[in-house]
Amino acid sequence: MLILDHLAVAAEDLATGVAYVESALGVRMSAGGEHPLMGTHNRLLGLADGLYLEVITINPAAPKPPHPRWFDLDNFRGTPRLTNWVVRTDSINTAVTHSPEGVGIPMALSRSDLRWKMAVPENGKLPSGGAFPALIEWEGDAHPAARLPQSGCRLCKFEIFHPKAIELRAVMGGLFEDDRVSIEEASKISFRAEFETPDGVRVLK
Repeated sequence: MLILDHLAVAAEDLATGVAYVESALGVRMSAGGEHPLMGTHNRLLGLADGLYLEVITINPAAPKPPHPRWFDLDNFRGTPRLTNWVVRTDSINTAVTHSPEGVGIPMALSRSDLRWKMAVPENGKLPSGGAFPALIEWEGDAHPAARLPQSGCRLCKFEIFHPKAIELRAVMGGLFEDDRVSIEEASKISFRAEFETPDGVRVLK
């Protein structure tokens, strides 16, 4: 069974993405780090229930990798927005086997003492137009959420909108179940997350 790990906000640059999240939720984000293998960097926000939120962007100071970046960041344009969700598994190889074709090839990554494997699509694009979750397997006990300052924010609802919602729900059936997450019919793909914050209910989308 896959378990919700974190949500990702993409942006054209890190400062703009951080400003969007901080304005929307009314809290300050924490430091993140760099991902040399992908040429990206991020900032993080600790959430309740062992979750976290990341703003992730292309790192202009890093060399362009010889392969497409994860989360289809090479093709991201426009204002900051929720673009992906990430689920964790105890066996990424097994999860890949039971996921749609194109979910990605497990790659070993690290940052400081964090070690993980992530399924990265060869073209950078996750199945179902990016609406299928990215797969991650953390190695050992180290996890970003455990060391981030708590922001006072809790995810209470995460909605995935998709033109083929019935098909996506069928694909996810048996793999993932979380009362906070729903897949809804819509004309185009988008995401909406509702949070309890120190200043009341706030929304990211």
